[in-house]
Amino acid sequence: MEFTDLLAAVTIFVNGAKGLSSVQLSRDLDCQYKTAFVLAHKLREALGNDVHTGEELDGEVEIDGAYFGGHIRPHNMKSERVDRRLAKNQTGKRRVVVALRERLGRTLPFVRMNEAEGVDLAKQYVSREATMSADEASHWDWLHDGWSVDRVNHSEIYSDHGKHTNWVESYFSRLRRMVTDQHHFVSPQYLHQHANHAAWLEDNRMIDNGGLASKLVNSAMRRKVSRTWKGYWPRAAG
Repeated sequence: MEFTDLLAAVTIFVNGAKGLSSVQLSRDLDCQYKTAFVLAHKLREALGNDVHTGEELDGEVEIDGAYFGGHIRPHNMKSERVDRRLAKNQTGKRRVVVALRERLGRTLPFVRMNEAEGVDLAKQYVSREATMSADEASHWDWLHDGWSVDRVNHSEIYSDHGKHTNWVESYFSRLRRMVTDQHHFVSPQYLHQHANHAAWLEDNRMIDNGGLASKLVNSAMRRKVSRTWKGYWPRAAG
């Protein structure tokens, strides 16, 4: 791909405030779906480096989780329907995106099996001098052992005199729109790519499209050859 072609593709890619499907990208670039699919994921892989820098979050940090996937369509007849809450009636593809977000700062998303795993993520990525905010879920009680924590009970109130998780909820709103409106369905193996994409858009929301394109091109040019996406379709077919 020529540099001018890459710039055109990136400009189209960043123009989607809530992401861009590979089908739409293939139409805009007049290329095969397979080409657009791999290109989009390579770009998400590149911007993932801007999201996960390894630096600790500090200041006021919010933590929460949102579940994606694993939906079981109910049978047509009521007599044949099952309790979809039971593990035996689930697909095993349900995942939770745990997000840590600085107010007025960065967003760090991680794909895990259970929201409670966010406690260990906080230990690894949040400064002990930070103040954390969480909802009423019982597993967040463990956060009090390491941080000053503000809690808000969402069954009663969403914001209580500065105690809230509105920033991280804003991120989840963008991610849900990306998954349901743009892609309709995202496989668990690719969910982390879309989570990083939504975090990158959220953290850079004040930058214009030209600035976003330039930023992503620089990130893409700095990356080495992708070990995940190089030769993806021949490997998938094999």
